[in-house]
Amino acid sequence: MTGPSVVIIGAGVVGAALADELSARGWTDVTVVDQGDVPATGGSSSHAPGLVFQINGSKTMTEMARYTVEKFVELDSFHQVGGLEVATTPERLAELHRRHGWAASWGIETHLLSPEESVARHSLLDPGTVLGGLHIPTDGLAKAVKAVDAQLARARSRGVRVLPRHEVLDITTEGGRVKTVVTDHGELPADIVVCCAGIWGPKVARMVGMELPLVPLAHQLAWTGQVPDLAGQTVEASRPILRHQDADLYYRERFDTLGIGYYGHRPMPVSADDILSVDEAEVMPSVLTFTPDDFADAWTETRRLLPSTRSAKVEEGINGLFSFTTDHLPLLGESRDVAGFWVAEAVWVTHSAGVGRAMAEWLVDGHCGSFDLHECDVNRFEPHQIAPDYVRARGCQNYVEVYDIIHPLQPMEEPRPLRTSPFHVRQRELGATFLEASGWERPQWYEANAPLVAGRDIPTPGDWAARHWSPIVAAEAQATRENVALYDMTALKRLEVGGPGAVAFLQRLTTGDVDKAVGSVTYCLLLDVDGGIRSDVTVARLGPQEFQVGANGNLDLDWFERHRPADVFVRDLTPGTCCVGVWGPKARDLVQPLTRADLRALRYFRGTRTHIGNVPVTMLRLSYVGELGWEIYTTADLGLKLWDTLWEAGRDHGVIAAGRGAFTSLRLEKGYRSFGTDMTFEHDPYEAGLGFAVKLDKGDFIGREALLARKESVTRRLACLLTDEVVMGREPVYDGDRPVGYVTSAAYGHTIGRAIAYAWLPASLATPGRRLHLGYFDRRVEAVVAEEPLFDPAMTRLRG
Repeated sequence: MTGPSVVIIGAGVVGAALADELSARGWTDVTVVDQGDVPATGGSSSHAPGLVFQINGSKTMTEMARYTVEKFVELDSFHQVGGLEVATTPERLAELHRRHGWAASWGIETHLLSPEESVARHSLLDPGTVLGGLHIPTDGLAKAVKAVDAQLARARSRGVRVLPRHEVLDITTEGGRVKTVVTDHGELPADIVVCCAGIWGPKVARMVGMELPLVPLAHQLAWTGQVPDLAGQTVEASRPILRHQDADLYYRERFDTLGIGYYGHRPMPVSADDILSVDEAEVMPSVLTFTPDDFADAWTETRRLLPSTRSAKVEEGINGLFSFTTDHLPLLGESRDVAGFWVAEAVWVTHSAGVGRAMAEWLVDGHCGSFDLHECDVNRFEPHQIAPDYVRARGCQNYVEVYDIIHPLQPMEEPRPLRTSPFHVRQRELGATFLEASGWERPQWYEANAPLVAGRDIPTPGDWAARHWSPIVAAEAQATRENVALYDMTALKRLEVGGPGAVAFLQRLTTGDVDKAVGSVTYCLLLDVDGGIRSDVTVARLGPQEFQVGANGNLDLDWFERHRPADVFVRDLTPGTCCVGVWGPKARDLVQPLTRADLRALRYFRGTRTHIGNVPVTMLRLSYVGELGWEIYTTADLGLKLWDTLWEAGRDHGVIAAGRGAFTSLRLEKGYRSFGTDMTFEHDPYEAGLGFAVKLDKGDFIGREALLARKESVTRRLACLLTDEVVMGREPVYDGDRPVGYVTSAAYGHTIGRAIAYAWLPASLATPGRRLHLGYFDRRVEAVVAEEPLFDPAMTRLRG
């Protein structure tokens, strides 16, 4: 098997890894082209300092880094000196404990060190400056150019062609798919083109009309002269690579000198179109002239942290170009518009081999089995998120925040606001505190509800969990259970699916049986071919060939478009519509007088089209807070009228507006899962407790065959835990001293009066009554597995 004809553009660490991984899987009709020489091509890989710190808040990114380390060790391209992150402030010390928790969650060995132990690991440190450290034994120095050479050599031995000094001038297409790659040495036929061009990625992608949300930014790396305490050192590095994140700095040894990387300077973005060619560049295209003034603070802080450098000097430096995206994550996957054009972009050396493996599996097998790629898929973005000004602004801000301590709820600051629902003006009048979701301004709570706090028993969470929180959140949650509340659900992605083949199409894509009477609503899942969950959706049948799908984001739209036959259309309704959730025991009392529809006859998981006052609406009897009520949709132009109509009618029933904080608390009390947090591509329905959404007897659907096998071999489960303290997610779960899982969603349950955490556990431990512990910063928090749902298990409130 030689596979299809593949052209990989870019022979840096990503392109080399992909060529190696593809050829190892039997695809040998592969050509790698690069405008530069090989293995030092002149891109970011050629000047990368090579520090590999594996720990990341993303499980996927950590796993790809771990694979990269393992592969580079095998290739003799990795100097495993370990990694050391140090704290010089109490806030950073707490953050190191959190990062230690991530490591335990994702299965990476780490050790928390005292100041003395930190200095023992890295003798250049000032003992009086360091408050503690985090040691990662398997971190170290990647030899990027050597790794490129080794991987390309293996690929060549299997028949892969490598063509240096071939500049890509164009990519031709025919019938909506790639045809050839045009170089300055001629054309290369291609069934598949993979863009691994790094900082040139946006320029290459535009050859097929694809806007890549990536911005190259200059990053400072300097080298000292001889450091006295390193004098005479005959090995390149004997101490761990070092991160001083409080000052945006990292360090690595080079025999008797020290390399210093700095993220604390002003962002210096560069257009991909302005990067010099290999022959024009003085050093290499990815290396710009060092700007000493930008480095001044870094050098001052270095001499404070590492006293031995006080008698040394900065001898040389570069402003090296690296790729940044709008959300810190890579860009992987196939163009939605041009079949066969794939990208593997914004990938640093740390994750390069992991990305190579992920892309090879995706190309050869049709899906990636080793890593969950939902957060890396290039098609994840909303249209506004690929606007050039947005990409530049967010890329620059992410550069500034590379080493910042980021709270899980921390919203982006700029550019905002971008997307506002028609209710926004009323929400501001009610004193909404807004966070952000896919560009939407989404209320977290409302200051107008502050009087509701009085007389309620509302525990205050710890300092970390109390950020972006207010006791008003608890009052709004309890008031929803007591009376009725309006929730802005406009940020929920809404798709219209229709046409002669709509029923067959949805039957094929979803796990549920959607071929029901008009007015039915079905909760179901989208699966990949391996049975992994791609999303959970609601499918409302509004006509014989018309459906409204409540989806999770742009990846769902992309999935639908990729599988859509010619007799089906799919439209994104979200920008032109809005949604308000009306929920609580008095919801019917509020809404029924406003409509001629018989709401008592509208049963749970049914929908109808009607009017609320003068506003035409679609009403779906759904509730993610576990209370009686409806999701009510209308067009954006009538949204404000809908809100005002409901609000005025609700005054006599004690109606409030409630925010996302209350929503999350109520959702977890009811045990409702959130895709992307509680379950992702790597989990199947039976593990996630969603087997009820799978109708195996309805006929074939994507993932069904794989699911039959997975159903009989469940080894882990998503479990509900009751805890003694509110945590925030991604914390490790321990059985004794053994890490056994990790937290997904967490919040305080203001109805049941307990903190709740959902977590992935071995199936043998996911039994009610089992006592475990959560690792939360420097503490262990007691937890017990509970039966779910915690609230209204008989569903009487939802069905009433």
